[in-house]
Amino acid sequence: MVNAIKGLFISCDEPMAQFIVDLNASLPASERFVVRMLDPTHMYVLPHVGGMIKSKVEEFRKLNSFKPQ
Repeated sequence: MVNAIKGLFISCDEPMAQFIVDLNASLPASERFVVRMLDPTHMYVLPHVGGMIKSKVEEFRKLNSFKPQ
């Protein structure tokens, strides 16, 4: 019998993947969302966290962007 889990496939560069993994690790075990790391730049996550990941990544990018004066 086949086990199947519905989810999202995320493809990104290694630093962003590490950010998402660290975000996942900061949550309690019952709220973790990474189902499987396929390789350093691809992962499979639970489908309900897509919006949360997107907003956290946008927040991270805003904090780490250069703004010339």
